[in-house]
Formats: sequence, structure tokens, C-alpha cells
Amino acid sequence: MGRILAIDYGLKRTGLAVTDPLRIIATGLTTVPTRELMNYLQNYVKREPVDLLLIGWPTNWEDTPTDATSGVEKCIKKLEKSFPNIPVEKSDERFTSRMAQAAMLEMGLKKKDRRNKALVDEIAATILLQEYLQRNG
Repeated sequence: MGRILAIDYGLKRTGLAVTDPLRIIATGLTTVPTRELMNYLQNYVKREPVDLLLIGWPTNWEDTPTDATSGVEKCIKKLEKSFPNIPVEKSDERFTSRMAQAAMLEMGLKKKDRRNKALVDEIAATILLQEYLQRNG
């Protein structure tokens, strides 16, 4: 069984998280500059079996697109072209960044560390993936 890889896409940085091979636990993988995302994913998929790419789908509270939605749509098209044998699934990402900030606060991270946007993105991807695992038991 392959892993599920979650993507918290951003214009500058993209947070990544993966499941263990049995798809029980979501773990933060890294944050990469978005311009290096496809290259990073190509290398990762060569090393690890991935059965699903899960990407955060940004919408407003009333389910309307956000400023980031068009960027995610472009990313999805690149993913589908680059990885034709791996399905790409969208998952609601509302509040994942806020939840990541709250989790960092609960972990007792210093204010300086909580301002690390790369860490926020990686944790947001992990939350996105963990919620997906819980919904799809």
C-alpha cells in the first residue's frame, strides 16, 4: 500500500505531509519553495510509493473561491500531468493554518518559532491529512 501525500499549496511555500505506509498516521514531511515543488515531488515519488496526492482546496466560509484558488487549480493541472497514475483529490483546507497556529501554541513553541511560516505550512498539511484520514477511516 502506498502513502498519501498532502499538499498545502502556497504562492511562495508549500507544506507537505505524508502518511505511514499503512495510512494510520499523518506526519509532517517538509516545506519547499513552491517553485521547487514539482521537482521535489518527482524525487519523492521515485523513492516512496504514493497512491494519492491530497491537495488543500481553499474556499471562503460561504464556499466561494479565494485569491489562492486559481493557484491551486494550476497546481492540480501540473500534478495530473506530472503524475498521471496518481489520483489527485481536493480537500477543504479552511482553518488549517489557524489550527496549525493553535497547535504550535499548545506545544509551547516560542513566539519566534510560531512566526516560522514554513513550519505553519507543514503543520497545516499534516492537519489536512489527519482530518482526511479520520473522515475516510
